[in-house]
Amino acid sequence: MSTAFYYGLILISVLVASFSQILLKKSALKKHASFIREYLNPLVIIGYGMLFVSMIMTTFAYGGVEFKIVPVMESIGYIVVMILSLLFFREKITRQKAIGTLLILAGVIIFNM
Repeated sequence: MSTAFYYGLILISVLVASFSQILLKKSALKKHASFIREYLNPLVIIGYGMLFVSMIMTTFAYGGVEFKIVPVMESIGYIVVMILSLLFFREKITRQKAIGTLLILAGVIIFNM
C-alpha cells in the first residue's frame, strides 16, 4: 500500500477520534437517571467504541509511515475538535483558541517541511 493510504488512514483516525469526543461531551452535558446510566448509555458506548476504532486505525498506520509523523498528524485533532465544538455546541472561538490553533497548524506545517 502507498504512503498516501497511510496518511489518509491517520487523517480518518483523527476525524473518528474527534467525533467520538463530541459524542462524549454530548453525553456529559445530559442529566442521567443514575450513576451507572451516566457511563452506560449509547453516546458513551459509541464514543468509546469510536476511540477504540481510531486507536486500531492509528496503530495500523504506524506500519506505513515514519513513527515521528503520527503524533504530529494527531495534533490536527485539536483543530478538528474546536471546529466541531463550534458547529455542535455553538462554542465561541476566543482569541486564545485561535492563536493556539494557529500555533498548532504552524507546528504541523514546519515539521512536515
